[in-house]
Amino acid sequence: MVFYPPAWVPPLPDVPDSITLEEFLSSEKYGRHALATSRNPYTCGLTGKTYTASEVVARTDYLARALAKRLRFDPHDGTEWDRVVGLFSLNTIDYIPFTHAVHRINGIVSPASAAYSAPELEHQLRSSGARALFTCVPLLDTALKAARALSIPDELIFILPMPGAEKKTRFTTVDDLIAEGESLPPVAPLNWIKGQGKRQVAYLCYSSGTSGRPKAVMISHYNVIANVIQAALHDGVARKHYGIDTQVMLGLLPLSHIYGLTLVALLSQYRGDEVIVLPRFELETFLAAVQRFRIEQLNVVPPILIQMMANQDKCDRTDLSSVRFIFSGAAPLGSELVEELLKKYPGLHVGQGYGMTEASPLVVNTSELDTLIGSSGSLIPGFKAKIIDADGNEVTTHEIRGELLVQSPSVVLGYLNNEKANAETFVWHDDGRWLKTGDEVLVRKSAKGHEHFVVVDRIKELIKVMGHQVAPAELEAHLLSHDFVADCAVIPVHDDRAGESPKAYVVKSKQAAGKPEKEVAAAIARHVEEQKARHKWLRGGVEFIDAIPKSPSGKILRRMLRDRERQARRDKGSKL
Repeated sequence: MVFYPPAWVPPLPDVPDSITLEEFLSSEKYGRHALATSRNPYTCGLTGKTYTASEVVARTDYLARALAKRLRFDPHDGTEWDRVVGLFSLNTIDYIPFTHAVHRINGIVSPASAAYSAPELEHQLRSSGARALFTCVPLLDTALKAARALSIPDELIFILPMPGAEKKTRFTTVDDLIAEGESLPPVAPLNWIKGQGKRQVAYLCYSSGTSGRPKAVMISHYNVIANVIQAALHDGVARKHYGIDTQVMLGLLPLSHIYGLTLVALLSQYRGDEVIVLPRFELETFLAAVQRFRIEQLNVVPPILIQMMANQDKCDRTDLSSVRFIFSGAAPLGSELVEELLKKYPGLHVGQGYGMTEASPLVVNTSELDTLIGSSGSLIPGFKAKIIDADGNEVTTHEIRGELLVQSPSVVLGYLNNEKANAETFVWHDDGRWLKTGDEVLVRKSAKGHEHFVVVDRIKELIKVMGHQVAPAELEAHLLSHDFVADCAVIPVHDDRAGESPKAYVVKSKQAAGKPEKEVAAAIARHVEEQKARHKWLRGGVEFIDAIPKSPSGKILRRMLRDRERQARRDKGSKL
């Protein structure tokens, strides 16, 4: 049985397939909100610095001219793979305009998590084939270590200005490039042929996947354009109902993550909204920005909401009356937390969505007009879904669990240089190509009778930490390189602050024999901290075990370890 969006969801029109994402968002020909009546797209939440919609388009144009000259990129020679640029920065008001400038010169942007260590950044730059790197002063030391490992010269390293990080460096800034570009001739039009947008990669975003190192996801211009239109149509019904033309959005989520990139920045620019950009989460600056800029919609992850509820004294001293809608994504939002929020702020609407990098990312979305606590919402325009049960049969009724498969124009091209992962994730049936999400869902009707999708478990073994995805297999491979580790398994454990954190079950090697367990655990944890990003650290702890439970084929039986962890927590609670 194939599931479709509810009847109230508008149909998806034809998606432009012969333009860049930059042209889609800078021109009014394709449905974006009029530039003259759009709010300022990106405003710094710390300083208030901002540019109008027309100024952003002009700055993007000037930046593209300078990039073509400095990087020696000829937009009409070779392919987009000759023009890959790495982006390793905290959120700034120039982050998205920079990506548009790269697209304007027929290139690819590869955004990297600001939490990466130097080895992790090096891997992404190397595997993507990045020719240059844009970063910011707070991340410069890490960026330089990675760049030098790849022999990227200093003249191909550039700085995105950051509030509070105005320290003068020898590196050229984005502002320098824009000033230079004003006196350069315009970049010649690209004039793509029909269908080129479907085939040409706009972003190489790295997904943790379920094994090994993060995989490079090839996201086409068409994929992102489709998802922006899909999300705008779905949200547009509620916005029309509430008389919302444009609004002020929170831009706190990392723009390197597909959630922040598409559903906050690009979608808001298309709708004429204003995004209040913050470089990182700090409760005080977050609350101050909401009050100062009268933010109406908060796109967040569950740990931020947990912090709000744990610091009610600070929230009570802040005027949050402008907030109408809280939208949560990237990790499950617990029903108890939603009920707690609604009790504290009864006029608020709270919803969540579900998506993944491989869908660019939004799949199902909650409308303010049709909420169901515990669900992630309904299918957005242009999506079809199937649910396959444990026996391989299609689910044909509600409340039956199975793996979610989806079809959509926003489903990506695939993984770069990884045919095994492509074969496992993108499957062909008689009715076309389907994305296997690896997530277990069921369909449940809301009070209004519409079908909602409830994500009940992860078939894929990802750990979600503060909006980041951590692949257990990546950490396990790293742990096995330590002399004290003979075997290991990593599972998620509950963390009040981060939602989930990695915990390692370790079988000690002979080299660890006779050493105090506390000393061995500290050495293993330090091994991760020295090489991996902070969200991959073993905050859930290290526990020693005689043997890792495995199936006859050698697959780690993580469910047994999760059951062991839950029982230990119950036992601990009963003793308190």
